[in-house]
Amino acid sequence: MRSPRQETGPPDLTTPEGFGAFYEEHVDAVLGFVTRRVADPHLAADLTADIFLAAMGSAKGYRQHRGVPVAWLFGIARNVLAGHARGRARESGALARLSGRRLLDDEDVAALEERIDAQRAFRDLAERHAALSEPLRAALDLVVVDELTPAEAAQALGVTQATIRVRLHRARRALRGAGPAAVTEPHVEAAR
Repeated sequence: MRSPRQETGPPDLTTPEGFGAFYEEHVDAVLGFVTRRVADPHLAADLTADIFLAAMGSAKGYRQHRGVPVAWLFGIARNVLAGHARGRARESGALARLSGRRLLDDEDVAALEERIDAQRAFRDLAERHAALSEPLRAALDLVVVDELTPAEAAQALGVTQATIRVRLHRARRALRGAGPAAVTEPHVEAAR
């Protein structure tokens, strides 16, 4: 299990030192979050950079009383990944985006490919839980895979802690059950 977080708030991301410290502290967690969801090393690097750019742009909106910075950062990561997915759905060919992509050297690509290969076992498990509804998968991934507390996951998803507990219970029950039944949660969504 991970150690308790000692964070008090994001450093001043408007300074090179503050951004560097925040980036160094969280880049591995964010890159892990991204590589569990995409298989292209270039795309993983781009999305990770986009997540930190978005965090830098919205650092002034962070409110310490709402939770720890890592939960805030995972909320931004989910929004960036969702925005990317919507963009890909709207545009079948993103050739214009490819032209602005920073090229990775062979060492960077090899390191990202190793990380992606290490996550292959997770992607196999993800296929088995693909029958879960998106809200259940999101809650399960944030708590079990990304190791957020239920309170942090609730903050990242914008729901109550009770909703997270119900979603976790239903997701785990469905994963233990026989057959790939898709699980929905009409009562939980109404409770938001």
